[in-house]
Amino acid sequence: MKIGEKLRDARNQKGLTQEEVADEIHVSRQTISNWENNRSYPDIISVILLSDLYQMSLDVLLKGDKDMIEHLNESTDIVNSNKKLIIMGLLNIVVFIFMIIFNQIISENKILLASILSLSIISITIFFYQIIRKF
Repeated sequence: MKIGEKLRDARNQKGLTQEEVADEIHVSRQTISNWENNRSYPDIISVILLSDLYQMSLDVLLKGDKDMIEHLNESTDIVNSNKKLIIMGLLNIVVFIFMIIFNQIISENKILLASILSLSIISITIFFYQIIRKF
């Protein structure tokens, strides 16, 4: 059973409206609706608050919904996210140093220049993507 169905059933069993639940855990009513209709997933703090509100264990609430588990795994995997950010930052530094050291050779060879510039653009784009994704 999807987490949205579990949340809706638990709310109905407690006799609460979406507005009351939203006020209790400090989100909008639309957010509650999105969760209950599986359009989005709650973050880990909201899951804990909902678990407390509905007096339902986290185990019962989360088991059986692989998409929700994957969402929580991705949103809480800070170590992996930081590792990617550090790797992309270092790659950009290496490319920059490479361009400085081999400036004379690169500027004389049009194909090498185009390749290095392409690599730089891709590297910087991925780096900024990682930064944006982190926030």
